[in-house]
Amino acid sequence: MSDVDRFEAARPRLEAIAYRLLGSASEAEDAVQETFLRWQAADIERIKVAEAWLTKVLTNFCLNQLTSARARRETYVGRWLPEPLLAGDPMLGPADTAEQRESVSYAVLVLLERLSPNERAVYVLREAFDYAHREIAEILDLTEAASQQIFHRAKKHVADGKARTDIDEAAAKRIVEEFLAAATSGRTEPLVRLLTQDAVSVGDGGGKVPARAKAFEGALAVAKFLRGMFKPAEAKRAHIGGTPDIYATTANGGPAVVAVVDGRVVGIACLEVTAEGIAAVRNQVNPDKLARASRQWAAADRREPPLHTL
Repeated sequence: MSDVDRFEAARPRLEAIAYRLLGSASEAEDAVQETFLRWQAADIERIKVAEAWLTKVLTNFCLNQLTSARARRETYVGRWLPEPLLAGDPMLGPADTAEQRESVSYAVLVLLERLSPNERAVYVLREAFDYAHREIAEILDLTEAASQQIFHRAKKHVADGKARTDIDEAAAKRIVEEFLAAATSGRTEPLVRLLTQDAVSVGDGGGKVPARAKAFEGALAVAKFLRGMFKPAEAKRAHIGGTPDIYATTANGGPAVVAVVDGRVVGIACLEVTAEGIAAVRNQVNPDKLARASRQWAAADRREPPLHTL
């Protein structure tokens, strides 16, 4: 196997790690490409375990990116949200265990933004990829005890902020169908019944698409906003270049609403579902964070009709 083939064999795992660390598919691709360039420049004959070397290089590059990203996000227009990935995207990585599925859920990716870069790296490597603390310590130049302490602290921060319900794809579709029926009814009452009392709704337009920076809070406020968002309007159609078709799907393993215009994804609303109802609706409408989803949507052989057209 050539050196390039060895790297390509590792690429899917590296991309999945980078996506969880950065919350951005495009930045994850860039991080993996930078790792490849360093791999090509290295004295590969002296590298004992290629997987460990690649993971260390990638993770530390992502740590540097996270540090600079915090500064960039201070000047970001509006609210910053992670880039959602549709079902079947290989960058979602392993999904064999509940911990792996949860670690890439949209709700957890949002929570990971609150962690320090080191906390995020330890949490991702341990929870999602089952690295031993000894291996994580070597990757991050920590002691094994420090890795364990950081992991417990990070896991507590994440656990304190979530109460997610693990649901399958069929259940996710039913939730979205019920949500859409309520959102397009023209009334707030059906939506209020689906939402938790402390539900929130927030959007990310990246300064390119209108999206309110301040979150809507409380079931009634969120319901009123959603009623307006799903109300057909010529101004909306003109802004996004056509009439959007609305589909039920999953993004990051959870129920999601996708708006599509002429095969192009123009919005993904990720629903955070708890035992009490829908606790959050996070709307990604920044076109820069929908490019990968658009490519995947266009490439898929989809035959199901849209649930609604605005």
